[in-house]
Amino acid sequence: MSPGVLDIDLWRLSLALVFSLLAGGCSIALKLGLGRDILIGTVRTIAQLFLMGWVLGIVFAVESPWLVLGLFLAMAGAAAHTARGRVHESAVHFAWPMYASMAAVYLVVTVTVTGAIVHAEPWWKPQYFLPIGGMVLGNSMNSVALALDRLFSDLRARAAVVEMRLCLGADAAEASADVLRTAVRAGMIPSINSMMAVGLVSIPGMMTGQILGGSDPSQAIRYQIVVMLMIVGATALGSTLLTLIIRRRCFGPGDRPLLR
Repeated sequence: MSPGVLDIDLWRLSLALVFSLLAGGCSIALKLGLGRDILIGTVRTIAQLFLMGWVLGIVFAVESPWLVLGLFLAMAGAAAHTARGRVHESAVHFAWPMYASMAAVYLVVTVTVTGAIVHAEPWWKPQYFLPIGGMVLGNSMNSVALALDRLFSDLRARAAVVEMRLCLGADAAEASADVLRTAVRAGMIPSINSMMAVGLVSIPGMMTGQILGGSDPSQAIRYQIVVMLMIVGATALGSTLLTLIIRRRCFGPGDRPLLR
């Protein structure tokens, strides 16, 4: 146990299950049909976090850059898989481009933060690199899913307009430029909204963790500012790069639209 952090034994941890039971009770009372999802989500949360705690213990002890990067790429794969599951589109294959773009963009962002801003020594120090990388991935995967979902839905809804522009001599990029802008905007809005409310409506995760750990609140605030700006930048870069790549895949030979 770290100094300043109150220990939670397994008995008291089990008391937190009452909140899942409350959620399940609401589902039953209102006939929401979410009981199974709540149960599975609770079990997965507990199992995945205990597993991650065990893995992090090994990574922190070994302190190998390859192990740190390997775990980060595995986390990126899980994030891409989760985001992929939220986008229901079968006409365009986008799983691998999604993983590649997410891994590349968020790796660059994480290295920049740990190496240049936080100035961790070395830059891959797992105590900094993995939590920061996890925050980038966790917050940005929702934005990527929103951007792609909007891209596909708008290309279908505006298929006639896109085809008309193509007939008038526009290429695929010109014909779908407004659709791309709308998709990227949809992906960026959640992180921008979080920036508007942070500190007034909520005390975010990293700041809360540092305060609970006994850190000076003014230092915790600086870390949280870095995190919020990092997330909005990562969201913008990830959504833009991915939608640019996937938009090209939405058109076949001769710029023929695949989504109608």
